[in-house]
Amino acid sequence: MQFVFPAFLAALAVLAIPVIIHLFYFRRFKRVYFTNVRFLKEVKEETSNRQKLRNLLVLLMRCLAIAAMVLAFAQPFIPLSSGVKQGEKAVSIYVDNSFSMGALSQNAPLLELAKQRARDIVGAFGVENRFQVLTNDFEGRDQRLISKEDALNRIEEIRTSPATRDLSKVLIRQQQCLQTGKQENRIAFVISDFQRNIADLGAFRDSLMEVNLVPMRAVQERNISIDSVWFESPVQILNQPANLLVKISNRSDEDAEEVRLSLRHDGQTKPVGSMNISAQSSKLDTVSFNILHPGWHEARLSVTDYPVQFDDDYYLSFYVAEQIHVLAINGGEPNKYIGNAFLGARYFQLDNADARALDYSKFSAYQLILLNEPASISSGLANELETFVENGGNVLVFPSQTADLNSYNTFLQAFGAGSLGAFEPSTRQASQLNMDEFVFHDVFLNKSANLRLPVTQGNFRIAPSGGEHIITYRDGSAMLAKYPKGEGALYLCAAPLNEQVSDLVRNGEVFVPMLFKMAIAGTKSRQIAYTIGKDEVLEAKHQVSASGETIYQLRRQPDTGEGGSGNGAGDQAGSSEFIPEQRILGSKVLLTPGTQVRDAGWYRLRLQGDSTLAEFAFNYDRKESDLSYLSDDAIAEGLPGNMRVLTENAEANFGQVVDEQERGIVLWRWCVIFALLFLALEGLFLRLWKV
Repeated sequence: MQFVFPAFLAALAVLAIPVIIHLFYFRRFKRVYFTNVRFLKEVKEETSNRQKLRNLLVLLMRCLAIAAMVLAFAQPFIPLSSGVKQGEKAVSIYVDNSFSMGALSQNAPLLELAKQRARDIVGAFGVENRFQVLTNDFEGRDQRLISKEDALNRIEEIRTSPATRDLSKVLIRQQQCLQTGKQENRIAFVISDFQRNIADLGAFRDSLMEVNLVPMRAVQERNISIDSVWFESPVQILNQPANLLVKISNRSDEDAEEVRLSLRHDGQTKPVGSMNISAQSSKLDTVSFNILHPGWHEARLSVTDYPVQFDDDYYLSFYVAEQIHVLAINGGEPNKYIGNAFLGARYFQLDNADARALDYSKFSAYQLILLNEPASISSGLANELETFVENGGNVLVFPSQTADLNSYNTFLQAFGAGSLGAFEPSTRQASQLNMDEFVFHDVFLNKSANLRLPVTQGNFRIAPSGGEHIITYRDGSAMLAKYPKGEGALYLCAAPLNEQVSDLVRNGEVFVPMLFKMAIAGTKSRQIAYTIGKDEVLEAKHQVSASGETIYQLRRQPDTGEGGSGNGAGDQAGSSEFIPEQRILGSKVLLTPGTQVRDAGWYRLRLQGDSTLAEFAFNYDRKESDLSYLSDDAIAEGLPGNMRVLTENAEANFGQVVDEQERGIVLWRWCVIFALLFLALEGLFLRLWKV
């Protein structure tokens, strides 16, 4: 047995006081003589013996009570290990406040139980120690050691957060904070549900810091989540149906029946249908709706689930342009077949330009630039087209039969495309369309049908390179090849567009969808949703406001529609506005919201006093959706010697568990109990033992 404060044992000398009082506390009796005292003598001797016994027992109870009180102040304990830490301590307490901690334990959410655990831990240490209280938010104020009172106040402020952290990063954060203190004794506590996808404890290595793992256990591990949503087509067209693909997962070990899915779009909520999802599996569903107006659109898909609700809604935003703009750069007269192809489609706007008189500044307004047999490609045009493709545009090249191959090949070299050989005036038949590539994907309902493929009376030989064949000749060489670069692509045709050399322009079932799909693919597909907590970079066109201000602001839009299940993170119906970190690069502005986005929903980008410039949708990280946890045995498996798992179910007084883990079996409480017991026995002896 050892003592926390052994100096208090000197107070045992106080035991002499009741002994001295007992020895000197007596009465002098005066003798009175009278006749026949034999019976009185017997009574006196009997009474005197009983009084001595009572006084000795009272003395013993007083001595034992004083000794027990002295021992209580000395705080005895039985150490469970050889190394008991003495002196001041630096204690770090991590409370997992992610969404998964919203699951229910036997009588409360896990987060509330975790906060009580944290309070018990702080209470188990003295006021002379210093504390860190850490959450998933990794706030700057939590990277310092504070007093016991401040630690308790900080614990009360903890709320659910969308942020998630791997436990190895949490331990590194705790290590960095504890090293800032002067205390040699450094102790870390990790209070979490230990989800499998974050419990990478093996990635942390530090033998000097004592780590205590405190698992939280939910009663029921069940969750339905919308994992991801994406459009079937990269570009949405006005007055055309749009198809959304939705992935919904059942995270429980039981089958989920009648899972209802709903869509909110253009201010209206409509049910999509219901589905059954097997245990531990996912299902893909298609949601169709019509796009009736151009501009920015907001949509939200929802399922109904309880108790974990943060992943029941998925927000998305997308932009629908009134028209897709195509530019044809002609070496001679405009091609009538190109004009006729786009003439019947109001959604496309075709502009023609002479290759000798171009305005490069307008290139960014187009989605597809078509080179219609220019005799040569100047270095200036080549540089502008390269920039255009890197920024997401598409370029389709039909070389002239009398083309300057040196200028063409210099241009193609920048794209890593195959060079053009000499023109070969021989008849060749196309044999295959690449149905897996976006240009012809889903164009033909019957892919096995006998299509009439184009025939050329002459062509340039395209040297093999890393490009992808879109149309292939019978000998395996490329008639039309694709070369991606940056966010766009270059399409190179081996034959001129002249109808005397190629009948591609007369083959409407191939030529027309080819132009349309290339123009659509040239519309840079914008991300429809972003994830809160990740280092997302938002991109928008740079503009100057009417007041000359160039400070962009993001404002969260209220979601007041019915049918949503809520996000579990506070008042979604409210709105907030903030200024994100921003950087202007030419015609673009890059925005980094960082940790300023905390609630799922739609955020509109504005300049002061101006209308909406762009709209972004944010969703909570689905990493927390998988409610599979490590068992206590799995957590303890392979842990180094400085880590241990506190699995005792001591909800009423977890501080006592911590105290015993730090110092062993604590005995001072028993000393207080025995002191009170001895005092009670003393009172009983004095009151009930009459002499």
